[in-house]
Amino acid sequence: MNPVKKSLITRHIGDYYINEGLNKEYQPEMGDVALFEVLKIGKHTALQNEYGVNESLFVGDYILATFGNRYATSQFEGYVPDQPQEVYQILGQGGVVGSLKSAHSRFSKVGSTDVRMIGYAMNPASDQVLNTRYFKSQPYLFNSRKHRSYKVILSLGSSMDSGKTTTAAYLTKGLKNMGQRIGFIKLTGTAYDKDRKLVEDAGADLALDFSHLGYPSTYMCETIEILNILETLLNQVEEVQPNTVVIEIADGLLQRETKNLINCKEFMNIVDGVMLSCYDSLAILSGVEILKSVGLPPFVLSGIFTSSPLLIEEVKEIINIPVLKLNHFLAPDKLAHILPQRISVL
Repeated sequence: MNPVKKSLITRHIGDYYINEGLNKEYQPEMGDVALFEVLKIGKHTALQNEYGVNESLFVGDYILATFGNRYATSQFEGYVPDQPQEVYQILGQGGVVGSLKSAHSRFSKVGSTDVRMIGYAMNPASDQVLNTRYFKSQPYLFNSRKHRSYKVILSLGSSMDSGKTTTAAYLTKGLKNMGQRIGFIKLTGTAYDKDRKLVEDAGADLALDFSHLGYPSTYMCETIEILNILETLLNQVEEVQPNTVVIEIADGLLQRETKNLINCKEFMNIVDGVMLSCYDSLAILSGVEILKSVGLPPFVLSGIFTSSPLLIEEVKEIINIPVLKLNHFLAPDKLAHILPQRISVL
């Protein structure tokens, strides 16, 4: 058998053996680990390995991956299957496998990368199917009343790829230039290390995401579960004694988990400021109204639309909220001027 390519989301998995006898009778759950053989190369031509390095995939490769859901408006929609199957699809490059439900039209020709299940990865000590969730971490229950010595800035966007992570990275770099210690948490999404690594490269003292707790994705998780993920990650980030923690929520304001979180008073009560990244002026207008309705309008607007001087002018004509291009985040005078006072005085 070819060597097994171990995916990012299975990085904490150590010893295991493969059980092929459960394939047709065991109902998989999110986070369950299994061995798969690549049958066809489609959209996903590589797998991000346990070290965060992308390894090219070939037909016949064996990969260790987990079952999970996926919500990506410009890519795939997929789910943990409700019954055992023989063939599955790679839903995310970090090692998320499931049953594909829909795909963006730009992938209609190439299709998905399909895999055949060999067997479940079993714990040698308990003979149970290995599951990545909280495999190496102690979970903490969310406490909205807990005193926090740091401020929290939320990075939100109108949609997938609207600029949320880049805005978070440049804010992180700007705050580091002002002498702050910064923690970063990507709270929701699908396991893939690119976003977290960008903010780490920008200088975050500690950058984590949900996959560090073994979640292949957060799509279809209940709000309380995501809040507990947040509390657990905050507990780890607190070890670097941050002045500010930047939290990114994936996808757009209308996506299921994002919508639930911004309408959760307990969550929004710990937030000191919101940044909104958007594609265009209409998205800015609707996004600001949504955030006003939950009592926390953004203190700054950024994202893809700032690449266009005309779009910037459109926004400035209708909304009295500062607009920052990425380079402005790196200028201490400009950044200090737009930060909420309770953050800038740190």
